[in-house]
Amino acid sequence: MQAILRHLPAGARVLDLGCRDGSFPRTDYPGLRFTALDREAGAAEVQADAAALPFQDAAFHAVIANHSLEHMEALDAVLSEMGRVLRPDGSIYVSVPDASTFSDRLYRWIYHGGGHVNLFRNPAELTGRITSATGLPLRATRVLHASFLYLERRHFRPRPPRRMWLFANGDGRVILALSFLLRTVDRLASTRLSVYGWAFWFGNLREPVDTLAWTNVCVHCGSGTPAELLPVRRRFLLRSYDCASCGASNLYTPDRPERT
Repeated sequence: MQAILRHLPAGARVLDLGCRDGSFPRTDYPGLRFTALDREAGAAEVQADAAALPFQDAAFHAVIANHSLEHMEALDAVLSEMGRVLRPDGSIYVSVPDASTFSDRLYRWIYHGGGHVNLFRNPAELTGRITSATGLPLRATRVLHASFLYLERRHFRPRPPRRMWLFANGDGRVILALSFLLRTVDRLASTRLSVYGWAFWFGNLREPVDTLAWTNVCVHCGSGTPAELLPVRRRFLLRSYDCASCGASNLYTPDRPERT
């Protein structure tokens, strides 16, 4: 989404849709005006249904739907509202899970569905619906890899469910090993075990988007980084790096060469 946000003019309005307390650090973009919207009470600045947004037409320069469309009922109405409140020269960023992947199936099994009411499996079908509803063309797509941070013990109160016994009740070392193992199998066998879903960019973009899948995703905060930018070091027989966003230690794997 940075490819959109960092090029918006000072004072531009951004709608963060279905984001609870926010999809990104606002302090990174001090000149922009953000509106966080969620249907749950107290989860964001504006409590409203995304299928009936309480804003005027063409009110926003950009709409961000980061890991949210899979949770929204009346999806066609939500997409139509996104198009209505967006300026004609606006931009949209969308990220969603691929419901056919191991990662998303595991998430829905652990969380008894996890609130996913829309199960996306075909990126062309979804992007076509977004373009049809908003009038904005698809500009770029990137395959996203999973962090498996949803398995961390801190996400369960008062205690992890019994199903989490398979993952040592959310022990961080087990999650680190799982992520590395699945990425390694993907490289050797051309599987998709570590894939999460997709990111899509629509409308007005002022910089090219790198469509190479970033396989190194922090298991603690979920930040992805291109392999060539990581400060890699040797860790016994393995290679590791510290996440630039949160400082957590991660095991490194080279990015796969394919592009979307």
